[in-house]
Amino acid sequence: MIGYALSSAMGLVSQILVTRAFGTGAAIDSYYAGNRLTELLFNLMAGGALASAFVPTFTGFLANDQHPRAWRLASSIGNLILIALSTISALAAWQATWIVQHILAPGFTDPEQVRLTVELLRIMLLSPAIFGISGLLMGLLNGNQRFFLPAIAPGMYRIGLVIGVVFLSPRMGIYGLAWGVVIGASLHLLVQLPGLRGLGGRYTPSMGLRDTAVRQVGLLMAPRLLGVAVVQINFLVNTILASGMPVGSLSAINFALILMLMPQLVIAQAVAVASLPTFSAQVARNEWSALAATFTSTMRGVLFLALPASLGLILLRQPIVAMLLERGMFTAQSTRLVAWALLWYAAGLVGHALLEVIVRAFYAMKDTRTPVLVGGGAMTLNIVFSLIFSRWFHTLGWAPHGGLALANSLATALESGLLLWLMRKRLGGLGGRQRWLGVARMVIAGLLMIAVLIWWLPLGSRMPVFAHALGGIGLGGLTYWLAALLLRVEESRLIPAMLLRRGRTI
Repeated sequence: MIGYALSSAMGLVSQILVTRAFGTGAAIDSYYAGNRLTELLFNLMAGGALASAFVPTFTGFLANDQHPRAWRLASSIGNLILIALSTISALAAWQATWIVQHILAPGFTDPEQVRLTVELLRIMLLSPAIFGISGLLMGLLNGNQRFFLPAIAPGMYRIGLVIGVVFLSPRMGIYGLAWGVVIGASLHLLVQLPGLRGLGGRYTPSMGLRDTAVRQVGLLMAPRLLGVAVVQINFLVNTILASGMPVGSLSAINFALILMLMPQLVIAQAVAVASLPTFSAQVARNEWSALAATFTSTMRGVLFLALPASLGLILLRQPIVAMLLERGMFTAQSTRLVAWALLWYAAGLVGHALLEVIVRAFYAMKDTRTPVLVGGGAMTLNIVFSLIFSRWFHTLGWAPHGGLALANSLATALESGLLLWLMRKRLGGLGGRQRWLGVARMVIAGLLMIAVLIWWLPLGSRMPVFAHALGGIGLGGLTYWLAALLLRVEESRLIPAMLLRRGRTI
């Protein structure tokens, strides 16, 4: 969590600098359109798909003292990733114009904006192969219970963006930010290399196509690849729809999504990444009761933190966006565009956070098919919802890009709810009635937080924006925690004590 918090802080710094330099204009829209393909390649080949298949298999070898086989598997997967991503990126750079005009941004009608998007895309296509190897290193280190360097790696990527904006963009414009992506990918990789020391790993220059473990990872990745592809197609659909909306809509939904994902990164992804090796080891040892207890307590802990974060972003969205981003080229109109999307994205924060933990429990059981099938259905609904809600918002006279955010939140909530129900059946229950009574108490604490923030919003509006936003965050968080303590929510005592104990050992 500490590592991810540092990465989120650096992400916030980079976001402030990017918005100050480029606002929500056509140039930054071109950047986000081009970056959609590079993110798609990373997530398909080396992001969640690889982690879900590689980490359980790799951890299984380590748990059974088969270290040489584990490292042969890692070498083979790394070689395959490098070859695949390099080949795909080269082909995409060759056909970049067609990809931009027919897939990424068909709504761009200005030839100059199309040309800019193509050139930015070709620069950023240098990053997927680097990210691929870096993603594998994250899995290696997490499988060996080393979490800090992988957790700060996203922050190093953001430092690359800062370098691009501060040092390159003054002379190169938006091209400097594209080169910042490449620099950030390199830093993402380099910061993790020291973590390999002392692990006893050995590189093997082989693809291992005949290795049963490599084939097992491939079989586990296949359905997950399909699921990630569906998710990325959904983001692609949002990019396409937003490219045909008023200028600034595309960058607004990207900025809002980034703001929503910051607490999700610290709260849920940190916990989920750390829990996957533990879940996998419990499955490998057939400790099903322990798995159920670990899963339930992890879910409750994530919910305890995600609920106030979601409510706070919904109610304080306007002052938060203004405090963080409104400067330079980012105007008051930009704040309204981003805050509108953040309202609907923040409503889905709890669903996003719980989903991170739930799917890892399935991956630990080496079941990638179930979350993929459910996720595929949810993301298909997401696309349908995006088309319906964006048109509905337009009919109501609302900015239509908010409908894209609402579609994402609703589909994610349905996905996490169904997967949780399936996991409960598989584990034979998720704790007794008394354990889940605490969830109802969390909701009551959240309602008290809402009441206090509704009182604060008009009062704080007379203050400077920093006091308005930070005062609301502090007051809302304190209200929620004190209410949870009075209601005897277990996590209100355990999580602060755990963090303090961990802080004394660092």
